[in-house]
Amino acid sequence: MRSRTALLAAALGGCAACWAVCGWAQDGEADAAPPAEAELTTIAVADPAPADAPARPADEDGPTVLDQIEVTAERRVSTVQETPISMDAFNEHKLALRGIQGIQDLASNVPSLVIEPFPIHNATLRLSIRGVGVTDAQVTQDPAVGIYLDGVYIARSVGLALDLADLERIEVLRGPQGTLYGRNTTGGAINLVTRRPSVDLFSMTHQITLGSRDQLVGKSSLNLPLGDDFAVKLALLGGRRDGFVENTGPGGDFGDREETALRFDARWLATDWLTADYAFDRSDLEYYNYMFQAILPPLTSHGQADLFKPYAQTQTVYSQQRLSSLNSGSPMEASGSHVRGHTLTLTAPLHGYELKYIGAFRELTDDQYANLGGGAGSLEYRLDQHAYDGPAASMANGGPTAGPTPVGIPQVFQEQWSHEVQVSGSLFDERLSFIAGAYTFSERGGENGGPVYHILNTLLDPDQASDLFDAVPGMRELLRNTALPRLVAFWDYDLAIDNSADALFGQLTWTPDFLDRRLSLTGGLRYSHDERSALKTFEQSQYVEGRAADQSAIAVPIPAQVLALQGNDVFAGVRGESSYTDIAPSVNLQYQVATDAIAYVSYASAYKSGGFNVRDPQISGESGPASDGQDYGFGFIEGFKPEQVKSLEFGVKSEWFHRSLRLNVSVFDTDYRDMQTNFLIAGTISDTKSRNAGKAKIRGVEVDAAVVPARGLILALQYAFLDAEVLEVIDVEGNNVAALYPFIAAPPHSYVGSVDWTFLEGGWGALRAYVNYNYVGNRQGFVITEARRGLTATEGYGLFNARLAASGWRVDEHGSVDIGLWGKNLADEEYPATAIDNLPQADRAVIWGEPRAYGLDLIYRYF
Repeated sequence: MRSRTALLAAALGGCAACWAVCGWAQDGEADAAPPAEAELTTIAVADPAPADAPARPADEDGPTVLDQIEVTAERRVSTVQETPISMDAFNEHKLALRGIQGIQDLASNVPSLVIEPFPIHNATLRLSIRGVGVTDAQVTQDPAVGIYLDGVYIARSVGLALDLADLERIEVLRGPQGTLYGRNTTGGAINLVTRRPSVDLFSMTHQITLGSRDQLVGKSSLNLPLGDDFAVKLALLGGRRDGFVENTGPGGDFGDREETALRFDARWLATDWLTADYAFDRSDLEYYNYMFQAILPPLTSHGQADLFKPYAQTQTVYSQQRLSSLNSGSPMEASGSHVRGHTLTLTAPLHGYELKYIGAFRELTDDQYANLGGGAGSLEYRLDQHAYDGPAASMANGGPTAGPTPVGIPQVFQEQWSHEVQVSGSLFDERLSFIAGAYTFSERGGENGGPVYHILNTLLDPDQASDLFDAVPGMRELLRNTALPRLVAFWDYDLAIDNSADALFGQLTWTPDFLDRRLSLTGGLRYSHDERSALKTFEQSQYVEGRAADQSAIAVPIPAQVLALQGNDVFAGVRGESSYTDIAPSVNLQYQVATDAIAYVSYASAYKSGGFNVRDPQISGESGPASDGQDYGFGFIEGFKPEQVKSLEFGVKSEWFHRSLRLNVSVFDTDYRDMQTNFLIAGTISDTKSRNAGKAKIRGVEVDAAVVPARGLILALQYAFLDAEVLEVIDVEGNNVAALYPFIAAPPHSYVGSVDWTFLEGGWGALRAYVNYNYVGNRQGFVITEARRGLTATEGYGLFNARLAASGWRVDEHGSVDIGLWGKNLADEEYPATAIDNLPQADRAVIWGEPRAYGLDLIYRYF
């Protein structure tokens, strides 16, 4: 890890630079004009509301009103209340109030949105909205919730657990969004919107956050006009935080993370008809994965792992409560995510219409080191990727003279290019409005899991090893005089993807003259074409090694069929290719029932791309039976097709009593077809077969209510009810096994209740208290076999969070200071963030959610 002294240099060093610019501007105003070319004397100074600003009164004696958040969910500017879909939106002050720094912080703020870390790389997030999400995270498979950064689609869920510099707004759109947002939005879409530079004013903001677990975060942003038609903005972030589980073994502590982020924006008002925006963003995260904590010993069948699970159990720590420390045994190595992006947006108002171009290039690398051992510090039972020095390593590396295997840190990498052209406007006195566009996308990437690296070694007692010795001719004689033999396994693999997608889309809204123009009818259509290609090279090798009486080392390779792997093919550059087309229509009927109330009914659809399952051990349908004796009739190269989601939604959005009461309700019925289902191959730990075998129904109700019972006091409740049922999953024998494949991330009940009270205001500023309680209901988790039902389920839990802020304290004519005290999970609730059941040493193992945390924000604004 980088030194902690140097960690914040980028962000906090930026503070010093920004202060220097500020001091120059102030000195110039007081004493002498700055150089003419800087034109700082023409800079206008605005008085923006601070980030912690409450809802403001309509007049001095009037009632306090609820705020209106502008969004671009329909690719045009409107407010949440005017947008006829179910959505949540967080503007700058809501982001600060709730401590949201990025996507990973949304889970406790949006009902029906479930976010889980992927088990072996915690910077990869699995997102589900209304129960629709993904069960696996492979570079060859796409997510079901689309992520957009300033209008640019982000294709991979790898590296999403990053804080972002200079966020202005987050929009969460529930339900399929296929017409305007395209593929992979079957669950919904999340828009991340950053601040644009302004040519009108010079401003800057600096924030320092100090918190528990040695948390230190610095954030700075600077908006600098360089003339009447050009401005730049620089945003910097640097931070560190310790994890909540100490590693008493060698290497780093579980959960420790250090990150830096930078964003540079430039805006050029080239002419009256052209605005050019360029943005560069960079994020770097270095972290240590959490280690799974074993909860239950392995009493069910674990397939191949049954050979050594009794010994593995003796090397494992078990507890029903969250432990404060575990031992990695071998050194715990760092993982890291690195993201770079360039975006160019051109906007041209032409004869009453708007033409927009969005072009982007993004790249990422993600290094993933995991340790799935028992947490007792054992070096005789290891389930990790660290170096291994033994006779088996020499053989795996090519011969007796070869050395040990190196530390294995697989790397996911990806580059993507996208171009989008939009034209929008209105006709016939705004009775007809439209948006139409074309989109093209391409990506290349993969996952490099080489050279040969260690994944498992464990001692075998004589009873465990006896059958193995009999299965391999000559092994018993070779190892007759050895001490306890050892089983060792290695991996070497390389995966690659080459994908492209093209689309044409359009949406038209008609507002006729009759009914006082209260009625609007919107229709949309998107045509998409997908081309997908995946390449797989994979080799797994196993050895039994021992030490003979004369102290010479010996290792014997184990044929694949001995460990019931006879259905596993050797992959050497095996390619799968496929292409798909899709048409996604949408219809929305909206009626304004009162001045601040609309009712709507909508139909929407979307598809999630097909792909390839890299965990499939067979090349094709010609490979014959798998290791469980079943002939599935397909393998890696056949892949799986797209899945489809169609949803019918009824909703009401309303505000009453001069915007002091808000009530939004949506009711939906979703049809889920061609579900991409993963079948675990019996007798294996992680080999699966994937195909379109399922269909489901999801029904639900979502409520968003807020009221201002007294000036400065806001009470709010957001609630989601889900009735998600898998109706059909057809296995290879034609049986409906839907009961074994429930929705894993569809809590029946989830809600967020909050109290927001500005209890003291004056010319000096305001004091504001905010408390919320977030509840997430029971999740069923994976089942797959009846014996394992409930092993990955999570019980419902609730979290208390609070913030006390003093905002708007003027320190001079242009500066103000905010101070905020905050706490998360104040009751220190113990709850699992994710659970698995396929470790050799445990029927149930979990990564715990964040324990109690607290801290202090200090914010200075110059405006």
